[in-house]
Amino acid sequence: MQIEICANSFESAKAAQLAGANRIELCTELSVGGLTPSHGLIEKVISELNIPTHVLIRPRSGNFTYSEDEFDVMLRDIAFCKKLGCAGIVSGFLTSENKINLKKTKQMITASEGMEFTFHRAFDWVENPLEELQNLMDLKVDRLLSSGQKPTAIEGISLLKELQNISKEEMEIMPGGGINVENALKFKEVGFRSIHLSATNKKQVLTKKPKVSMHSDSFFEEGIIATSNVETIVKICQLLD
Repeated sequence: MQIEICANSFESAKAAQLAGANRIELCTELSVGGLTPSHGLIEKVISELNIPTHVLIRPRSGNFTYSEDEFDVMLRDIAFCKKLGCAGIVSGFLTSENKINLKKTKQMITASEGMEFTFHRAFDWVENPLEELQNLMDLKVDRLLSSGQKPTAIEGISLLKELQNISKEEMEIMPGGGINVENALKFKEVGFRSIHLSATNKKQVLTKKPKVSMHSDSFFEEGIIATSNVETIVKICQLLD
């Protein structure tokens, strides 16, 4: 069975290689489901490690429906990954109705030519998973990462098995979400070829609580997108002019 580690840093990527994992999904910010890592991190991993590296292309949290400017950033990041020789791309694009945006997904697959393409857990938001599975198969997506539309893959294993039975050899179904030492073997026993997990170990790096918190709970609310406001900036500029 192939083991893919969701690596959120160079340290995590190196740990995956040392431990014998088969590949990594390189990202940052696991707390919001993962975001695109910096070009510096991607380059360091590719140049200093040998483990096959798939890079998450997700410019922000909030949802999986992106503007044209955001999509341009995504395509630029894919081009950078191709230039460096990354093994794969992990991404997803939904419509505002939480259907797979077939046009944008096809464009990303075309841009990723020469690399594997995994459609990520945006799939867990779609309304008709069996219909959308066929759409991904028609687009020739290599792999689908999903928790079976449940908080964890073990809870969603019934749907995951159904997806696997339908996709057969055309597209790999890779369970991910809450997989750990206690439940990993169950996915092998029912015939999945790979699993996705972070295997994280939390450690406190502060010796004491800071006077001012750098975390804002308001930004972690599901579906919230924070952007700079033109009118507010104009008012500040006029005020200070």
